[in-house]
Amino acid sequence: MIKPRAHIANWIVQALSGLRGPRAPRAILPAVLLRTGVADRYSRLDTPIGPVFVAYNRSGISAVMRAATAADFEREFHPRFGRSSYAAAAGLPRGLAQAVGRRMHGLPRARLRLDLSRLTAFERTVLLKALEIPHGEVRPYAWIAREIGRPRAVRAVGTALAGNPIPLLIPCHRVIRSGGRVGDYVFGSRYKRALLKTEGVDLTLLAKLARAGIHFVGSNTTQIFCYPTCQRARRIARSHRVVFRTAAAAAATGYRPCMVCRPARAA
Repeated sequence: MIKPRAHIANWIVQALSGLRGPRAPRAILPAVLLRTGVADRYSRLDTPIGPVFVAYNRSGISAVMRAATAADFEREFHPRFGRSSYAAAAGLPRGLAQAVGRRMHGLPRARLRLDLSRLTAFERTVLLKALEIPHGEVRPYAWIAREIGRPRAVRAVGTALAGNPIPLLIPCHRVIRSGGRVGDYVFGSRYKRALLKTEGVDLTLLAKLARAGIHFVGSNTTQIFCYPTCQRARRIARSHRVVFRTAAAAAATGYRPCMVCRPARAA
């Protein structure tokens, strides 16, 4: 079914094309589509993993995609999102560019409007949960599944993250496999590793802990346990550090889950 705005835009375009006399300026079609919300503007943006193209509309950022050229981006954008895209002559609007920069560097107060209107309710829930993972930290796929109340939907969570239309800004790269492996990524695992290293995540240490079967770290002074990359876990002095294979093992010895990284449901 064609959305109302798209229907109106199509009607206007057909009406304009049927008019006799001098041709309308070429800019009229993009202007109509942009004003009616059935087309997006886009601009190139440099990132830690190279240049990407960022598309946006009145609802917010709608896509972040890698492409060799602007023309390639436009060709890939249209079939995926079902609408056209037009280059922003002046680049991203200043306020939007600043918000994007803050979000990518993990700075606080990086409020950014996102257009997730084409996604299912489940997909939106998964991606919004991924937004809660702080800069420089990682969580397993199972964490998202549990947090959204669907603990058995780990595979579906992975599928939703793989379809993330706004990677980098919705940090699906901060979601890894429970066994410590980095896992797949929309731009490829190589770029996922690069992004995590840029954020200060010690992938070598995570892999070492995973090989030893260690998935949680606790403090014997606070009796609280966390995921290893949690900010609280990184502040635990070596002399007070306790490690656990499972959340159940931590709970069995009287440790409580961290309220920040939430490695398990609080009792």
